[in-house]
Amino acid sequence: MTPAPAATAVTSAPVEKNNKRITRGWTMYDWANSVYPLVISSSIFPIYWGTQAVDAQGRDIVDFLGYRLPGSSLITYAISAAFLLIAIVSPFLTSLADYSGRKKLFLQTFCYIGAASCVGLFFFTKDTLTISTFVFIAATVGFSGSIVFYNSYLPDISTEDQYDSLSARGFSMGYVGSVILLIICLIIITFNENLGLTKAFATRLSFLLTGIWWAGFAQIPFFALPKDPGRPADAVESDSGWVLNGFRELGKVWDQLKVLPNLKKFLLAYFTYNMGVQTVMYVATVFGDKVLHLESTALIITVLLLNIIAIVGAYLFAKLSERIGNTRALSWSVVIWACICVAGYFVQAGWSFYALASAIGLTMGGIQSLSRSTYSKIIPENTPNTAAFFSFFDVTEKLSIVIGTASFGLIAQITGSMRNSILALIVFFVLGLLFLLTLRGKKLREDVYEAEPALATGMTGGSEGSF
Repeated sequence: MTPAPAATAVTSAPVEKNNKRITRGWTMYDWANSVYPLVISSSIFPIYWGTQAVDAQGRDIVDFLGYRLPGSSLITYAISAAFLLIAIVSPFLTSLADYSGRKKLFLQTFCYIGAASCVGLFFFTKDTLTISTFVFIAATVGFSGSIVFYNSYLPDISTEDQYDSLSARGFSMGYVGSVILLIICLIIITFNENLGLTKAFATRLSFLLTGIWWAGFAQIPFFALPKDPGRPADAVESDSGWVLNGFRELGKVWDQLKVLPNLKKFLLAYFTYNMGVQTVMYVATVFGDKVLHLESTALIITVLLLNIIAIVGAYLFAKLSERIGNTRALSWSVVIWACICVAGYFVQAGWSFYALASAIGLTMGGIQSLSRSTYSKIIPENTPNTAAFFSFFDVTEKLSIVIGTASFGLIAQITGSMRNSILALIVFFVLGLLFLLTLRGKKLREDVYEAEPALATGMTGGSEGSF
């Protein structure tokens, strides 16, 4: 491996925390990239996929790289492949970003990969199924990869007392922005004939708009976020290659985790309850289509309803955490999710389905926002390795998605009913709740100096309170 070129140490002024220009700019990346999970992951793309990933007779069978398999399974495998890929590479990339001092550059790179891939999906037809599958994987990798670096800015630009509200504001901005674009896309698809467009072309146009929206609005946070400081002085003195130093930085974080039991407990709790949360979010459209036999327009409107209510949920649980603490608020959210699974087993098309969707939306925004802000409160204060710490958070999320969705599909295949899969998700929420309860009333951010002075290099210890 070629050593990194010699460089002059860069000394940059500390980032001013709670600077309104910076924090507002940071939340705009949620506005920019949230159109991917809404338009591509949750609503329009899965429905369009179902019309293209079929054989000549319209059956759910496709040929992919010499294999014949259900089209509905292929999209699941594509999602799993993307999440596994990013889970494998993100620890290296984030540690390298910390070492090189180029966090924003990595954020921009993954953003453009994802946005360009969404634009590429405009060319998705039955004839381009194979290449479009890989383009879809690239879009998912771009989205997931950029989120790691985006999340890692939270403790850099904000003080701890602002984590919950700023995280909630970011998620809310994302929900608002994505809802606006989804409405635009829904209008284009619904009135395609009035616009002189075919239904398929109007649908593919939504993928093009998603990529343009994502890359376009991302320029706001790219301008507002602080410039990359470059390689720190101690890194410049190293004569090792970039890859080696990337793994060395990751090893330092791993060593720190060994003396941070509360952080490990939270990651374990997040890993288990997030299996259920993310699985429900990814299979909701499929469940409504295959089990409840809802029309595509009704499904898209349902997803729209979820995201509108999620805006309220993000702020509601942020306020709740101020009153009762983060882990208590998260615990209540997990309890509600378990109840949602029970209700999902009995739900039918009609008012009960929309009521359940409303409950999902309310808790979806809260649990995602609080999970991110709580993790920011637990990692060592002022650590220079925020990107590396958040890579563990991201890997935990991605692996939980892989395991959760795989379990859902396996149970449905064995029992012949997706309702049984929904009910089985309760196990994940119960386990997550048990792990969260072990943290209640504790001082979550542990003093690294007291735990292991040798691992406290570059950190400040202590925490301002318990949760």
